[in-house]
Formats: sequence, C-alpha cells, structure tokens
Amino acid sequence: MIASYNPSQMGDVLVLLMHPDVEEQVVTKRDSIVKITATDGTVLGYNFFDASKYLPKLKDQNGQVTLDHADVDQLNAALKAADFDDQLSVDDSPKFVVGYVESVEKHPKSDHLKITKTKVQDGKTLQIVSGSPNMQADIKVVVAEVGTMMPSGLVIWPGELKGVESDGMICSGRELKIPNAPQKPGALILPDDYQVGTQFDFARAQNLFS
Repeated sequence: MIASYNPSQMGDVLVLLMHPDVEEQVVTKRDSIVKITATDGTVLGYNFFDASKYLPKLKDQNGQVTLDHADVDQLNAALKAADFDDQLSVDDSPKFVVGYVESVEKHPKSDHLKITKTKVQDGKTLQIVSGSPNMQADIKVVVAEVGTMMPSGLVIWPGELKGVESDGMICSGRELKIPNAPQKPGALILPDDYQVGTQFDFARAQNLFS
C-alpha cells in the first residue's frame, strides 16, 4: 500500500494505492471516502477526502506518506464508519533495498535492455529488466521493489519490457535524487561495504558523489 498526499495539487486528499490502474474501474463513494476497484473486485485504492481530520499529521506532509499502525487504525475506523468492510494493513517492509546482480543476459528483443537476476531482501532473487548502459554481473545496486514510489512520484508495479517480465527497478543516482549524482542513465553501483538485502540508507548516500 502506497500513501500519497499532495495538497497543492489535490487539496486535502490522502491517496492510497494498492494495485496498478486498469481501464475499467468501479468507483464507490461513501461519506468522504472513495473506493476504487477493478471489475473483478480487486481493490485498486482509496481516496480519503478531508484527510487531515482523520490524520492531523498530514498538514505537515507533501508527497509520499509513511503510515504507522496508529494511522492505519484511524483510517480503518473511518472505513468502518462509512460502511466499508475492507481493512487496511501496514506494509513496513523496506522498498528501496541493496541488491546484488547475480547474472545478466541480453534481451532477445532489444539491443540496449538486459535481463538481470538480482538478489534482494530475505534471500529473494528478482528478474529485473534494465536499460542501464553500465549493467553487469557482480555489482551491488539499489533496487526499488514492487510497491515503491520513486522520488519523482513514479510507482513501481510488476510489468513487462518488450515481452519479458520485470519485477522491480534498478535505480540510478539521478532517479534517487542523490546530490551530485551524474545526470545521465546508469545504475548506481554501490561500494562493496553495503550489505545485500538491507534497506538502502539515503542519509549515508548523501556523500556518495561528494
């Protein structure tokens, strides 16, 4: 679940994203809450209007919002009061993680894309298609796992690139908005002392290009 709050563009609305948008949607509004579902019943997300009355802390927020258990309890109480049966849950797993590129293969339908097998948290290995010109095996990188909102606002969902499944994104320093990062394509290759599978430390990374 991704939470976003942008009062300058949308007003006092908390947007919760659970799944990618689909063309055909069903919109249900009760009180100040809008539920958006796909025609098969999959919940795509919610919009909470007048959101700061539920979560006063939003008055100091702009962009992606981290919701703790108390925040989600407040939203669930609002859903129940509006006669929605759904209950939200906290997803506190890291989204930007240190990954290790185990292997790289050429994409069969592209000259510049590469298919990687990249190890991330909990021993998982993801297939991620990357267009980074410096992509190679045996490097440590930053992986935005599925369900991540990038600093630009882009949300990472499962997808395909030219017919090949890709579950996540290997990030550049530019995409992560790290100070003084090269303003050109290319994966951010991390120093070897970064530990694979751990949450990427943005504070530590502020000096990577100093």
